[in-house]
Amino acid sequence: MDIIKVKDLSKDFDGFKAVKSISFNVEKGEVFGFLGPNGAGKTTTINMLTGLAKPSSGEIMIAGRDGIREIKDVQRIIGIVPDESNLYDEMSGFENLVFCASLYGIKKKLREQRAESLLKQFSLEDTGDRPFKAYSKGMKRKLTIAAGMIHEPEILFLDEPTTGIDVESARQIRRMIEELNGKGTTIFLTTHYIEDAERLCHRIGFIVSGKVIKVSRVQDLMANAQEEKIVEFRWNSKDPGLENSLLSTFPEITLKPSSAQSIRVSSQGEMELMPFMRFFEEQGVKITEAKIIRPSLEEVFVNVTGIELDRLKKEKEGKGK
Repeated sequence: MDIIKVKDLSKDFDGFKAVKSISFNVEKGEVFGFLGPNGAGKTTTINMLTGLAKPSSGEIMIAGRDGIREIKDVQRIIGIVPDESNLYDEMSGFENLVFCASLYGIKKKLREQRAESLLKQFSLEDTGDRPFKAYSKGMKRKLTIAAGMIHEPEILFLDEPTTGIDVESARQIRRMIEELNGKGTTIFLTTHYIEDAERLCHRIGFIVSGKVIKVSRVQDLMANAQEEKIVEFRWNSKDPGLENSLLSTFPEITLKPSSAQSIRVSSQGEMELMPFMRFFEEQGVKITEAKIIRPSLEEVFVNVTGIELDRLKKEKEGKGK
């Protein structure tokens, strides 16, 4: 059963098309991920789905309601965690959560109970009386997620939930997402971290330059990738003309992105190592390692989008959005 339906959704900014007629659905109770590089249209899409931006055209249905005309009703059943915190620096963690609960009309006693429970759930109970501005990046991220959950929404929207925080906080947030989903919360998250998508999501939508170019279950993506055989060869030095010679000798293969000390060979059929080893020996190349590579979601991403992993790795280091 679909809890979110998007059809031909677009967003223009002064002639620039940030999102270009995208369509997809999100099933009730799943973790759905939008995976793509910075600037692909992920945040713009999530802003339209949550009422923070008005679409230029298209349709949105959320839990049977019109996500454009009935957005006020929709906002009562969704939680929103933006990529930048929207909490108040001078308020304590506890006060921020209680204030957010009051915006949803939750009675005082219950909102205080929920605030205390969420602080404990996110391992923030010892810092609940500290001002928000004194929190670390990881603590701020966790409290921002807690604020988005204070009214126990049916759907939680998370924009880049683990970006820019320490490893341990990111691990805790992933665990919280899994626990929330296990209790029945539908989760829509955007990310350019492939490991987040692979660990958390049931289905993934690949978005590049404002277009959704593929939506599929993670297990199906990985099953299809396993049909391709990949072997990595490593050496101490590389002949500049080696790749052309390799392709001439083995026309059935293709070459994957490689480094100065390695090359990846792929084939849709079975590959025997010995013919390759003889080839390298004849070329005077000493192989130090030959290993079979199990395709990952990173390989799938490159194949689907044509975007090299170096670009995503640079974005992980915090370059541009």
